[in-house]
Amino acid sequence: MNLVIDLGNTFAKIAVFQNHRVLESFKFLKSEKNKKIEKIFQKYSQIEFSILSSVLKDDNSLKKILQKHSVLYYLDHQIKLPFENKYSSPETLGKDRIALAAAAVYAYPKQNCLVIDAGTCVTYDVVNSESEYLGGGISPGLQMRFQAVHKFTEKLPLIQSDSNHLKLIGNSTKESLRSGIYFGFAAEIDGMISRYYSEFKDLTVILTGGDLLFLSKRLKNSIFANSNFLLEGLNYILEYNKTQ
Repeated sequence: MNLVIDLGNTFAKIAVFQNHRVLESFKFLKSEKNKKIEKIFQKYSQIEFSILSSVLKDDNSLKKILQKHSVLYYLDHQIKLPFENKYSSPETLGKDRIALAAAAVYAYPKQNCLVIDAGTCVTYDVVNSESEYLGGGISPGLQMRFQAVHKFTEKLPLIQSDSNHLKLIGNSTKESLRSGIYFGFAAEIDGMISRYYSEFKDLTVILTGGDLLFLSKRLKNSIFANSNFLLEGLNYILEYNKTQ
């Protein structure tokens, strides 16, 4: 069994894998990570390997726990990857983007893939049919847009994001903000997908991230939605490194 950990600024996202199948997944606050992971090891005593992708500068306490219970692989730009990284500055490539590229290579072999991760930022990542990671794009995520219109204006309020009962024509400031941000967000991503389609005759588009549910219902382009795509990519990198 494998334990796969994606440790972000706020949350830890974790899954237990048997080969390439998710047995159970978890999400909890970063501050709870050590106690929760100890409990996972107690529940799944057959875990032998783990992989950690972390944005934190100090994750030594977690590393010690993982090393105590398993053979640990740590995701950085030096780890062996199941694709050729053509990024001009591989040391600056986000760990989440590395994992998503790996997931695309595993799930859609020998296909041109565009992976869109709609989280804090929206990332666009392209892997071609030769298993080469080419790069992509980064733009502000949904919550960032709500915060930006409030921070950089005098009178626009900071409102809660709510995709229920959206109106295209907002008849109040709050409804106008929601309309502009939500529908503009979806239109931007649809437009970007169309641009990538113009570069590749055959393109598989995968959508993941926290705003997956809202977008998957509203995008005009055909996509595959997968909420566990990043964790699946981390597991594939782990499995790949076992054989090297």
